[in-house]
Amino acid sequence: MADAVIRSRKPATSTRTPAGGAPTAPHSAAEASEPRIDVDAVTDMLLGTWADTRREARAMIKDPAFWRIDGLSVEDHRERVMGQLQLLVDSGASARAYPVEYGGANNNGANIAGFEELVLADPSLQIKAGVQWGLFGAAIQQLGTKPHHDKWLRDVAELKLPGAFAMTETGHGSDVAAIGTTATYDPDTEEFVIHTPFRGAWKDYLGNAAVHGRAATVFAQLITGGVNYGVHCFFVPIRDEAGNFLPGVGGEDDGVKGGLNGIDNGRLHFDQVRVPRVNLLNRYGDVAADGSYSSEIASPGRRFFTMLGALVQGRISLDGAATTASALAVYIATTYANQRRQFDSGSGTPEVVLLDYGKHQRRLLPRIATAYAQAFAHDEFLKKFDGVFSGRTDTPEEREDLETLAAALKPLSTWNALDTIQDCREACGGSGFLAENRLVGLHSDLDVYATFEGDNNILLQLVGKRLLGDFAKQFKGADAAKLARYAVGQTAGKVFHGAGLRRLGQTVADFGSTARSVELGLREDQQHELLADRVQQMVSDIATRMRPAAKMSPEDAAAVFNENQAELIEAARAHGELLQWEAFTDALHKVGDDGTLQVLTWVRDLFGLALIEKHLAWYLIHGRLSAQRAGAVSRYIDRLCLRLRPHAQDLVDAWGFEPEHVRAPIASGAEQARQDEAAAYFAELKASGKAPVSEKTLHKKSKK
Repeated sequence: MADAVIRSRKPATSTRTPAGGAPTAPHSAAEASEPRIDVDAVTDMLLGTWADTRREARAMIKDPAFWRIDGLSVEDHRERVMGQLQLLVDSGASARAYPVEYGGANNNGANIAGFEELVLADPSLQIKAGVQWGLFGAAIQQLGTKPHHDKWLRDVAELKLPGAFAMTETGHGSDVAAIGTTATYDPDTEEFVIHTPFRGAWKDYLGNAAVHGRAATVFAQLITGGVNYGVHCFFVPIRDEAGNFLPGVGGEDDGVKGGLNGIDNGRLHFDQVRVPRVNLLNRYGDVAADGSYSSEIASPGRRFFTMLGALVQGRISLDGAATTASALAVYIATTYANQRRQFDSGSGTPEVVLLDYGKHQRRLLPRIATAYAQAFAHDEFLKKFDGVFSGRTDTPEEREDLETLAAALKPLSTWNALDTIQDCREACGGSGFLAENRLVGLHSDLDVYATFEGDNNILLQLVGKRLLGDFAKQFKGADAAKLARYAVGQTAGKVFHGAGLRRLGQTVADFGSTARSVELGLREDQQHELLADRVQQMVSDIATRMRPAAKMSPEDAAAVFNENQAELIEAARAHGELLQWEAFTDALHKVGDDGTLQVLTWVRDLFGLALIEKHLAWYLIHGRLSAQRAGAVSRYIDRLCLRLRPHAQDLVDAWGFEPEHVRAPIASGAEQARQDEAAAYFAELKASGKAPVSEKTLHKKSKK
């Protein structure tokens, strides 16, 4: 079975560490006689600022009507999910973010929090709800003005007007600024003419486009008076009440996908389709009847990014939903690993629980730690979003920070979800491959999270550019003396680290002791220093290499950027990891219960040290860690895993999932029942005296 290994015959000598297959390892915190977490309090921490809304959403989706059913045809799955959207409307969960006058609650944070929980029911439901209310509806709300809200928003909220969000094109995905669809203004009729001039300009991968959508918010190049004013958004009807395409509108079904087949993704194209001038969603740019263009934002670039930033909630919800899906996967795998037994020591001892194996701990416990870090970072992210979109903290600087935060965290959480679910699938062996245990379905459905709402690498590149920009601001207007001091500092740092002086110092101070290495260099402050220093050094090195590009031709400058692109993306990823670690640490500082604080500190340390271990080569190459202390990182992670092993079930139980949310037989207690039945059978057989004799026993007797 997964991760099972043949263990030594050495008898158990510790109540903490299983040895020789003996069942002496504590499987719960109570058995370990150590500090333990207050599970209910940790649940509140993980559910975050909008815990009540999350609980409300979880209570709603306990109804089987919301659950994914494996084996449905694509058509049936689509219709089931469309019916579930109406259930959301009936429950009042569809319009939390909309203004009160349109049936909403004007609560942006609660809207995202509740929406994210739908991933527990069916990811297709979560994403289709996001298309309808978080993309199509949000485009009308965030990019339109009051006349648009009055005309369409209530019908969107009540699902009377299903719609598609038509931004992505077959030829241009993440590069929205280069899309080919045009909206050319005709002053004689006061209409925009929406047109896709070539095949690559077809709108693609659009939820609600294949079957259910009756309108679309279409992103196109706005052209008036012979001038292209860049990408703007237009409300365009696409189907009549009977579901037939309107004149000039056409499309195709994207067909069967690798996952999320409850969503009717499709393509749309437009052949000189006319819409009234007032269908331009004109919050950030408008066209008068005579064709003159106006905008409060003079810079075309800033106007474009402001429009896209208004739709950032899609990335936020993916970050949260991916975190919840990761948590569900580790809950299933950990619960199973605490019950499933495989292999004994060969000395007649009971078979060993999977989570007692060191490799199994190493595989699952860091995954738990990462899910915790993501949850705490996501709540901070969501609070910032709510502040901006409620208007309390809505400034250009805050919006820029929010956009950068979204671009930093969404890639990390969605990539981690895929890695976590796959690891958990393998950790459950063949049982994990059964559809009924959810893991293969979760992986398939979440696969596309890594590329929609922005390809992860493209998003991290945006973060990297922001980091370079902030770095450059430090030296804007700097005099020669300041630049000289910086240069000296950089040179001194490189000589210091490169000469091995710091490495040597660490080794001498540690005296070859793992415990001393941890005490001197791997506690909270040192973890933060190592993680932050890596970001700073990477950005500084890239900026130094790219500085000559400022005096080069555009072509040569682009080549220099391309040479540094991979490292820039890696620096952005390191920045996101640092943000998650800081959010986890901030959450720790608010914990009042000593036992909870102790255990969660171990979990945070496991997260931080696992990051350092992942990048250990960088720390060694750049002289940030001695070989002695680098070795201590991995050894201490092993110790933390042993220390946290009895707390594993408490830590996953703290997510607050109920059986209706999990719906995986291997995490239902069925495995424990099977193990108990098998143990009782063999015990009864042994007691009866009718048990067959082992061939190995006969061989031993014959040798005597």
